[in-house]
Amino acid sequence: MSSVDNTLRVLELLSSRPTLRVVEVAEHLGVARSTAHRILAALLARGFVVQDARKIYRVGPAIEQFKNQPRTGARVSKDLIHPHLERLASTVGETCHIAVLEGNGTRFIDSVESQHVLRVGTRTGMLLPAHKTAIGVALLAELPLSSLRSIYPRGLTGDAREAKQTLPTLERKVRAVRRAGYATNHGESDAGISAVALCLRDPFDRAFAGIAVAVPTPRFDRYSLNDLVEALSTTAADVRAEMSERSDDPAPLPGGDAETTGPAVAS
Repeated sequence: MSSVDNTLRVLELLSSRPTLRVVEVAEHLGVARSTAHRILAALLARGFVVQDARKIYRVGPAIEQFKNQPRTGARVSKDLIHPHLERLASTVGETCHIAVLEGNGTRFIDSVESQHVLRVGTRTGMLLPAHKTAIGVALLAELPLSSLRSIYPRGLTGDAREAKQTLPTLERKVRAVRRAGYATNHGESDAGISAVALCLRDPFDRAFAGIAVAVPTPRFDRYSLNDLVEALSTTAADVRAEMSERSDDPAPLPGGDAETTGPAVAS
């Protein structure tokens, strides 16, 4: 219980000041710096704090998202989304995924596999770098640039193939996604997979997850992109309509727009 209490006290401390250092947390809690560092590392892994190049901690996207959630019914269950995901997979004949942001990663929470012999497999439970997935980029595009930079304090990470992947290139990509309304991925998370994704939004137009169609690259037809985007858009609209029907909080909270309201982050 003491470790849980200390973690909550760190969150309370962060709510009263814009930045924190390990030494400040240690002094506030009356613990060793190593203990303070472990607490901050756990919060960092879950997106509740971010760390810049000077090792200063700030409020992370998980906390920002909590500020923008409706009072009730904010997080839709997989029970609501899954039937829509099944219908989408049946319509397009390909594997479909649902995922959320977790720090600077994409956590896949549900999948429906294609019936083709050659198909993209389920990714449920997997955590992949957000900038390497279509859903991740679609959700990153919901963040203001300041938040985007804060979750990549040391720039993008990856293997040698990503030498040209930089934070400025990611920023250009998310700007393009904002204009188009959807994101694509051609072999960035897996050399044999192409994907198209867009955000799922609640009745108040806040992105809370992403939905994607994933296709083996040899079968991906760029000329069918518009059809896939249309199918995704229809599914997203259906999910939003059902959320609205189930909502017991008809009035939206004040504040937030496309530049200030971020996507949901798994906790």
